[in-house]
Amino acid sequence: MNIMEVDTVDIDLDENAVIIIDQTKLPNEVVLKKLRSPKEIWEAIYKLEVRGAPAIGVAAAFGIYVIAKDLEEQYKEDEEGFFLAFHKQKEYLDSARPTAVNLSWALNRMEKVLEKEKGKTRQKQVMALQKEAIAIRDEDIRVCRSIGEYGVTLLKDGDGVLTHCNAGKLATIRYGTATSPIYVAKEKGWNIRVYCDETRPLLQGARLTAFELFESGIDTTLLCDNMSSALMKQNKVNAIFVGCDRVAANGDTANKIGTSVVAAVAKQYGIPLYIAAPTSTIDMNCKSGDDIVIEERDGKEVTDMWYEKPMAPKGVKVFNPAFDVTDHELIAGIVTEYGIARAPYTKSLKEIFQKKKQQI
Repeated sequence: MNIMEVDTVDIDLDENAVIIIDQTKLPNEVVLKKLRSPKEIWEAIYKLEVRGAPAIGVAAAFGIYVIAKDLEEQYKEDEEGFFLAFHKQKEYLDSARPTAVNLSWALNRMEKVLEKEKGKTRQKQVMALQKEAIAIRDEDIRVCRSIGEYGVTLLKDGDGVLTHCNAGKLATIRYGTATSPIYVAKEKGWNIRVYCDETRPLLQGARLTAFELFESGIDTTLLCDNMSSALMKQNKVNAIFVGCDRVAANGDTANKIGTSVVAAVAKQYGIPLYIAAPTSTIDMNCKSGDDIVIEERDGKEVTDMWYEKPMAPKGVKVFNPAFDVTDHELIAGIVTEYGIARAPYTKSLKEIFQKKKQQI
C-alpha cells in the first residue's frame, strides 16, 4: 500500500470507527487501524500511532463523534446525561497529550457545535457532530495546500531544504505543513533537495519524513540530528521548513525536541528558518513560549525503544522532553494558510487572524 494514496486519518461511518495509518509501524509495515472505543482513541494519540498537531486534531474530532454516536441510544431520552457524558469523554481525550493545541482546539470546537444543538433530537445532535468533524478534516486539506502555495514563494528550483521531525502528509491528512511547499514545488517540476534530520529519540524524521518523501520521488537525504551544522556549513541548505505544535502570540514556537538547536545553528550560518503553521496551531491566548506546557515522556524512549538490548546503564536518569521552544528572534517567517507573518509577530499574527476573519 502506498501511504500517499490514503488519508492519514479517516472515518468509517458504517462501522462507526476512526481509521488511522498506525505510524508506530512505519516504515517497515503500512497498517490501517480502526479505533472504536474511547480507550483505543486515547491510546492511539498518546502512543503516537497518530501524531502531528493537525492529524491529532482531526483524529480527536472523528473520535469524539464516534463516542457520541455510541452514546446516542443510551441517552436517547436524557439530554443532560448525554451532554455530561460527552463532556467527560471530551476531557478524557484532551488529556492524551498537553502540548499540541489542535487536540483541545478540535474538541472544543466539537463541543461548541453540540451546545448549539441543545433541545433538538439526539440524532440531529450527533449528525451535527459528524458534519463538523468532516468539515475539520476537509479544512485541514485546504489549509495545508494553501500553506504550500505561500511557502513555495520562499523557494527556487534547485534549493536544498532541511526539515526536522515530521510535518508532512503523515502529520496532517494530505500534503503536510512544512513539506507542502516541497510537494507544490514538485508539481511545478522543480528539483528540491530535502535533508531530513532523523529526530531522536522517536525518529520521526527517519521513519516518517524520509519515508514519505522518498516514496514520492523527491530527492531525499537522511542525516543524524548532530550532523545538521556540518551540512549547513557546506552551503547545502538554502532554507529550513519545520512544523509546530503550538505558536505563541509573540511568535515563540513549540516543535519537536531539537528544533531550537537547528534554529540557533541556522542563525549562525544566515539560513532562514520558517515555521509552517495552520492558524489552528497559533494560540493567541498564549503570550510567549514560557507559557507553553512541555510534555515529558518515558525515558525508555531514549534507552530501550530502538535497541535489542538497553543501550544505557540500568537506572540512569533520563531527560526526555517531547518538545522545545524556538525563540521568535530565530524565526524568519511563519507560513500560514492566510499568508506569511514576519517580525514583529505580535503585530503580524494579529493581521493574519484579521484576514482569516474577513475570509470566513
